[in-house]
Amino acid sequence: CCLLLALTLLVPRDAASRKCDLQGLWRNELGSNMTVLATNTAGTFSGSYHTAVAATNKQILVSPLQGVQQHPGAKRHPTFGFTVQWQFSDSTTAFVGQCFVDHRGKEMLETMWLLREEVLSHKDTWKATRVGTSIFTRVK
Repeated sequence: CCLLLALTLLVPRDAASRKCDLQGLWRNELGSNMTVLATNTAGTFSGSYHTAVAATNKQILVSPLQGVQQHPGAKRHPTFGFTVQWQFSDSTTAFVGQCFVDHRGKEMLETMWLLREEVLSHKDTWKATRVGTSIFTRVK
């Protein structure tokens, strides 16, 4: 009983009720960095993405992103989506996800993505799309 009470008092009360904020610098498990600028009242945002991995021999460049958050400021764990227009390849990636805050106040963006690469003919469309997941954690 006393241990449970002590643990309850050690966990910040506001951490569990804290809302996610997409604005900031994020890093995923592969070391890619993403910067999300302020979300406006309509829920749209922009930013930049610097991937740590790519299926190309070209120099990796920071690429712009554009997105939208569902019900900005109203939800504790908002859903969102954004696209990245890669500046070093003929491909675009669409991410969808949700922001979560754990019991310690740590924010995470759990995402799923689709990358579409340009192919020269319709018969090659089978190899043009990749799918994956990424979990981003806040850097600052």
